[in-house]
Amino acid sequence: MAIADDLVTIFGLPAHPLLVHAVVVLLPLSAAGAIAVAVRPAWRARFGWPVLALTAAAVGAVPMAQAAGEQLDAALGTPQDPLIRRHADLGNDLMPFALGFGVLVVVLLVAGRLADRERAADGEGGGDAKTWRTISVLVSALVVVAAVAAVVQTVRVGHSGSTAVWDYVTNL
Repeated sequence: MAIADDLVTIFGLPAHPLLVHAVVVLLPLSAAGAIAVAVRPAWRARFGWPVLALTAAAVGAVPMAQAAGEQLDAALGTPQDPLIRRHADLGNDLMPFALGFGVLVVVLLVAGRLADRERAADGEGGGDAKTWRTISVLVSALVVVAAVAAVVQTVRVGHSGSTAVWDYVTNL
C-alpha cells in the first residue's frame, strides 16, 4: 500500500517512527549526562562539551520527529482518531520542554565555568566573591528539574504513540 508519494522515508519506512527513536534515546541520555555534570561540578570540565553536543542533537531531533509525524499524519488521513490527536498534542508540547532543558544546559556550563574562575581567583587571594558559585548551584537544580521534566514528557509522548499504534493493530 502506497501511503503517499511525497512522504519522507528512510529505507522505505516512514521517517517518523525512526526519528522518534533518536528523541527517545538522545533526550534521556543527555538528561542523565546533564544531571551528572550538574551534581558533580568536577565533571563539567571533562564532560561538559560532550553533554552539550548530545543535548543539542537531542533537542534538534525533536522538531525533525514532529515534522515527520505531521507529514505521516497527513498522509494517513487520521485527523479524527482521538489517540493520534492526543499523541500529536503531547508531541507538540515536547519542544518547549526540550528547548528549555537545552538552554539550561548551556547556562549551566557557562555559569559553571565562571564559578570555576571565581573559585580560582579566591584561591589566589582575589576576595570572597561567591556570585557565580551561587548561580551555578541554582542553575544545577534547575537543570535537574528540566531534565526530569523533559524525560517525563518524552515518555508521555512515546506511550501515547505506542498506544495509538497498538490500538490500530488490535482493531485491524
